[in-house]
Amino acid sequence: MTQTATSAVLPCCTFRVSDDCFAIESALVVEVLRGGDPVRVPLAPDGVLGLVHLRGRIVPIIDLADRLGVVPRAGRRADTHLVICLQDDWYGLIVDEMLDVIDIPVAGIEHPTAASGEVPGEPRVGVFAATDRLVHVLDPQRMIQFLVRQRTQPPGRHGVFHG
Repeated sequence: MTQTATSAVLPCCTFRVSDDCFAIESALVVEVLRGGDPVRVPLAPDGVLGLVHLRGRIVPIIDLADRLGVVPRAGRRADTHLVICLQDDWYGLIVDEMLDVIDIPVAGIEHPTAASGEVPGEPRVGVFAATDRLVHVLDPQRMIQFLVRQRTQPPGRHGVFHG
């Protein structure tokens, strides 16, 4: 039996950043880590807290509060990392609290209207009204776009002196 577009669901991990609830497709989640401090990297892009070594991989840790433009919670510990895999690269996303895995009906996701406009690179691609909260649905590719752009720029643009 095949699912129609109206009955298709997207299994998502939900989490909090500040006071807002967000969701990312659960198939992309590798694991959730608690604890551990990322190693700071000089000249790292804004929003990158540093790197961690995880199972033979170097994983950039991204501060989602910074990336999403929300005010971090007071007294935030920033020690919960949601590790995702995109095109065989791993990324750690700092979240304040993991919630649960929910099935979001694709037809129930409200996308930005033409009047509100879509901001290029904005990771929020829609909102789902769950029974007890609004859930912002995120596009993980857009969340890491700023890193990919920096990796593909010529070396002189990263602030490294060539002379």
